[in-house]
Order: sequence, then structure tokens, then C-alpha cells
Amino acid sequence: MIERYASRLDRVAHRCAVISDSRAFEVLIVVMIGANAILLAVETYPYPEAAGPLLHALEWFFRIVFVAEITVRILAYGRHPREFFRHGWNVFDFVVIAAVFIPGLHGDSAALRVIRIARVVRLVRFSPGLRTIVSALLRSLPGVGGFLALALVTLYVYGMAGWLIFGESDPDQYGTLGRAVLTLFVLLSLETLPDLIEQGLALSPWTLVYYVSYVLITVNLLVNILIAVIVNSMEEARRLEMTEHMATDDDNDGIPDEIDRIMISQRLDDLRTVIAELERELRIDRTER
Repeated sequence: MIERYASRLDRVAHRCAVISDSRAFEVLIVVMIGANAILLAVETYPYPEAAGPLLHALEWFFRIVFVAEITVRILAYGRHPREFFRHGWNVFDFVVIAAVFIPGLHGDSAALRVIRIARVVRLVRFSPGLRTIVSALLRSLPGVGGFLALALVTLYVYGMAGWLIFGESDPDQYGTLGRAVLTLFVLLSLETLPDLIEQGLALSPWTLVYYVSYVLITVNLLVNILIAVIVNSMEEARRLEMTEHMATDDDNDGIPDEIDRIMISQRLDDLRTVIAELERELRIDRTER
């Protein structure tokens, strides 16, 4: 009895694995996520009250589709469903889909809308490029934290200096430390730089040193440091993804599939070399065939 149940479970797992790994299944889920995003966008516009039941029915339709998707993907792991939760994106999908069934989340609550919007983020898992970008952003968080600390110190120092220099002449923008920091933060876009320089020159030519040094240190130096941190994290994420790809072993021979392909290619090259040497030794002319 137990063996029959295990055999049946293996057959179900095999069928679910075939479905979840198929391109059609992936395309279907992407289409459903896109359609769900359109439904969320439609709900932001005024619509007749008669359309309310239809929109509600469509919402439940998408819930059923996504629950069926997660069920198929979990069943694909057969006797080891816990393996499904070893992947971060799987955990994210499960949480986003299951959260809408939490007791108390009903009607048009803000929390339910946030959860429904989070479904659209699931599109990232179906694009390797987007997954790499998201992984790179997550890996760059420690470096970005150090950058933010440096940026806050810089804004604080220049904010205090701006308050001392322009506090009396321009209280609207430098009257307090908070206003000064806000003014300098907006200045990061360089959009207000000409007006601020003009106002500073009316006070003293030396104010030009203040703005030039701020632009050089923050806009050029700090922003380039942030870009370098993210680019470095992007390269690390790509290398990690390549390593994980090379670590797959679908034929269970103990050798990664990528290494198998490299070894087979090398053996084929060696075989071609041996054949060419044999032909030269036997003086076989290919053109005579």
C-alpha cells in the first residue's frame, strides 16, 4: 500500500515537474501576472458600480490561478516539498500568493492592495536579467549602507556650512539645518545650481567655492562611488548565477552538466585530431571520395 502510494506520488511529481518546467506554463503565468496588473490599473479609474462584481470575480480567478501554480510547483518536488522553500524567489511567490488569504484582509484595505501589487513583482523571477539586477541590488546593500553614511556626513557638514553662510540672507533655503540639507539634497540634480550660484555671488564671490566643492564631492565623487558599488555587485551576481548554472547535474553522474559538455567537446576535438592523423598515415585523400 505504501509503495503504491509512493509510486503514485512519484508519477504526480513527474507530471507536475514536466508542467512547471515547460515554456508554455511559464508564458501562461507571465500572461496571468500581466492581466492581473491590468486589472489593478483599471481599479484606479472610476468605473460603473455594475462592473464591481465582474472585477471581484476576476480577482478571485487570478487567486485560483496563482494558487494552482504554486501547488503544481510544490508537487513537482515529490517527496521533498521542503526543497521548494530553499529558493528565495519561491518563498517570495508563496508569501505573496498566500498572504491574500490572511484573516482580516478583505474588502479594499490598503494592506490587501499592497499584497496584490506585489504580485506584479513576480515577473522578475521569469527574467534572468531582472533576477541578476535584483540580486546585485541586494548584494550591494552593505556597500550602499557605507555610501549613505558618508553621504549623510557630507550633507551635514555642508548643511551646517550653508546655514552659517546663507542663514541670514536666505532663510527660506538655509534658515535651519533641515532646510539647508533639503536644499543641498535637491541640488544633487543640479537643476537649482544656476539660481543658487547667482544668489551666492550676490552675497560674496567666495560662495562659488562652496558650491563648486559641493558639486565636485557629492555629485561627481559620491555618485560615482555608488555606481561603482552597484556595478561591482552586478558582476558578482552574474558570476554567482553562472556558478549555480554550472553546478546543475541533471544526469546525476556527480559531474556538473556544464563540465560534462566541456569534457565531451574536448573529447570530440581529440577524436578529430586522431582521425586526421590516421588519414595522413594511411594517405587517404578526401577529395578522391
